[in-house]
Amino acid sequence: MSNNKLTNSAGIPYYEHEDSQTAGPRGPVLLQDFILQENLAHFVRERIPERVVHAKGTGAYGTFTVTHDISNYTKAKLFSTVGNSCKIFTRFSTVGGEKGSADTERDPRGFAVKFYTEEGNWDLVGNNTPVFFIKDAKKFPDFIHTQKRLPKTNLKSATMMWDFWSFNPESLHQVLILMSDRGTPHGYRHMHGFGSHTFSMINAANERVWVKFHFKTKQSIKNFNQDEAVKLKGENPDFAQEDLMNAIEAGDFPKWTLYIQVMTDEQAKEFRWNPFDVTKVWFHDEFPLIEVGEMELNEIPVNYFAHVEQSTFSPSNLVNGISFSPDKMLQGRLFSYADAHRYRVGANSHLLEVNRCPFVVNNYQRDGAMADSSQYKDAPNYYPNSFDEIKPISDFKNFEEDLDSTHVSHFNRNENDDDHYTQPGLLYTKAMNDHDRQNLVNNIISSMKGIAGPKRDEIINRQLCHFFRANIELGMKIAMGLQINIDANMMSHSTI
Repeated sequence: MSNNKLTNSAGIPYYEHEDSQTAGPRGPVLLQDFILQENLAHFVRERIPERVVHAKGTGAYGTFTVTHDISNYTKAKLFSTVGNSCKIFTRFSTVGGEKGSADTERDPRGFAVKFYTEEGNWDLVGNNTPVFFIKDAKKFPDFIHTQKRLPKTNLKSATMMWDFWSFNPESLHQVLILMSDRGTPHGYRHMHGFGSHTFSMINAANERVWVKFHFKTKQSIKNFNQDEAVKLKGENPDFAQEDLMNAIEAGDFPKWTLYIQVMTDEQAKEFRWNPFDVTKVWFHDEFPLIEVGEMELNEIPVNYFAHVEQSTFSPSNLVNGISFSPDKMLQGRLFSYADAHRYRVGANSHLLEVNRCPFVVNNYQRDGAMADSSQYKDAPNYYPNSFDEIKPISDFKNFEEDLDSTHVSHFNRNENDDDHYTQPGLLYTKAMNDHDRQNLVNNIISSMKGIAGPKRDEIINRQLCHFFRANIELGMKIAMGLQINIDANMMSHSTI
């Protein structure tokens, strides 16, 4: 019998795929038509909950190759030898939009890379920006709610976005990036990626340094302006998806160079800002980029749902020699990302092909929905035991450290760390040219014109205070565009 025979999910061959079983040619359908029941039951369960954030995205497989020696900073086996390589899976995404939204929307872009290494899967889960809107994960649900839809109208709201940002000047750095043309990148190939957070590296001598990760595109930076992005939103809401797929299919494999910045403990103590504050950057002239390796994307997943939609990433997936930092946003993500995937995909999502470590996995986790016992079979599900030879290896002990304080409190995240304006001001004056600055101003004015309601003037004036404190010219141009009469006090005092 042919191996191409049609079967149901249990492997049972059947013939009647298109016609339901009925009592007579025009009679009612019979409940005993189990093929009808199975196909419909599976069909209505084909979708899983979409991601609360980063719902719209695309992904591809590829390779990462180490090109420069950084073994003096980390004992991670991947970086032990120049020329080492591993398979990777990368997912790009917009942040605030739903799965059916346009991928040219003004929004940060997710930039998540899964490295399938011999020491386990390492997930570097970041964005196309080096900073973020907030510095404490406790604020994340409130922030994301402002990027979604109003509970009453189910419409996006410029009012609630700017209301939140005006109350949180820590967001200004990221807001200026978002409102520049960097907020509408030309697909996913022409943008940089960042780990954003501060991480740590530990070497074979058990010495620790702080690091930031940077992926620099080798395709050159390319952005849409506001008019181009809006036009394309209607013409091709899947532009970024299509652009990446077409490039890989044509053999034009996109590449990024991975760099790190390194900061010692001593430098961290002397740094002008909190080095673990994700709303700040480390200046390259003080902490130069150190080249590490190259990422290439060269394989389109054979099934979008199985590989891209069901892919899971968590910052808690870190290999030996790469570790955390006291970054409050990172600390919150260590729990929330893994927990989100347990809810969205399931307790055994790590067993799916795209998420599974292709090397050795030894643990005592068992059962749960969709459990796959092919790796552990009838092995013991408890430790210690007398039957297997699995042992904890001391080489993988966590880095030991003394904390600066044992005083427990809900510390004000901005106490002695409230300079929200210097870096945004430098972004405007030093990192942008005249064209970039003009587009930034126009984009902000266009967005803030959408602020409505009885609190409109209050919200606008509060946000203008932040613009003025970052750069007076920036504040003046935005105020003029919004036809706001300038109070002299606005240029030197914040209402926060």
